[in-house]
Amino acid sequence: MKTAAGAQAPGGAGPRERGLCVLCGLPAAGKSTFARALGRRLRQERGWAVGVLSYDDVLPDVPVDPEGARPPVSTGAGGASASTRLRCARTCAAWTVPSQWKMLRQELLKYLECFLTAVINGCQMSAPPDRTEAIWENFITCLKDQDLLFSSALDAPFHYLLAKTAVSRPLFLVLDDNFYYQSMRYEVFQLARKYSLGFCQLFLDCPLETCLQRNGQRLQALPPEVIYTMGRKVERPNPEKNAWEHNSLTIQSPACSSETSLEVTDLLLTALENPVKNVEDNMEQKEMDRIICSTNILHKADQTLRRIVSQTMKEAKDEQVLPNNLKLLAEELNKLKAEFLEDLRQGNKYLCFQQTTDLSDVTSFFCNEKDNIVQKYFSKQH
Repeated sequence: MKTAAGAQAPGGAGPRERGLCVLCGLPAAGKSTFARALGRRLRQERGWAVGVLSYDDVLPDVPVDPEGARPPVSTGAGGASASTRLRCARTCAAWTVPSQWKMLRQELLKYLECFLTAVINGCQMSAPPDRTEAIWENFITCLKDQDLLFSSALDAPFHYLLAKTAVSRPLFLVLDDNFYYQSMRYEVFQLARKYSLGFCQLFLDCPLETCLQRNGQRLQALPPEVIYTMGRKVERPNPEKNAWEHNSLTIQSPACSSETSLEVTDLLLTALENPVKNVEDNMEQKEMDRIICSTNILHKADQTLRRIVSQTMKEAKDEQVLPNNLKLLAEELNKLKAEFLEDLRQGNKYLCFQQTTDLSDVTSFFCNEKDNIVQKYFSKQH
């Protein structure tokens, strides 16, 4: 393979500091504004090569639900930019079609890995054959706009050369998305571990009321219930329980103080100087254990929640809830059950790996949510 101008060959001398930073938080918390400012500051003050990868900009379209309908998006006054419309629709889609949304995120991580391997090996990058053209083109454009990549010769339209800065300076890639589940962030950590990169997390903490207010001021806003639900489900970085999250920092929005800037820089430096070790001992057995453990817990949770729903419906009939309301109640309870099981599937790595989720906790949380729903229908009888 060709080597980009100024690139270091494998085994050669030169900076080896490379890192991944996950920027997470609720919609309208100010993540994208913060990420752009962080990128500018690190380039100017530290001389680093920085790539801000905003999922809103790179993932181009919205998965449709099984009926072919796109998720609803509240529209404010006036028109909205294409990126704003996509952000709104994509965030809604993450709740309506989580499996398809997960596949899109994993595809983007595959492209990121393609770029990282080119940087590590000091060679040109080629487009993967099984790519989604729109996502790939947006990914390439994002890297080009930040002077990390440029196109190769005209006779090689799907080959790209690394910019000199990408291989001659410390490189930090900042991934900007909600990342509300630990499992979403853990996928990025796994990539850092695979290539012995620095890894850290920044959680932009913004009050729910402020996010809702900012969201309402956007030309095309998310439905408030999406932000409410995400606020209830968000899993903040927890270094005390999860060792892989020890390089994490929670910062208040808006994050504009000089003290905050120093804290963020210190965290990034610590991550660069302490790359994640690639531990592969007995990984096959660990993976088998994880799958068995996760499957057992999901199965038990499914059985338990089914029994709770069945018992609740029996109690509703005994209370002589009207037939039409019984139907609506059953629909709400089954939807709630499906959401809980999907949450467990999304985060199943941690059920076994960290032992942070107990079936009794899931049951208790489900019952609390269930009681809120049931109360609406029982009160209608009086």
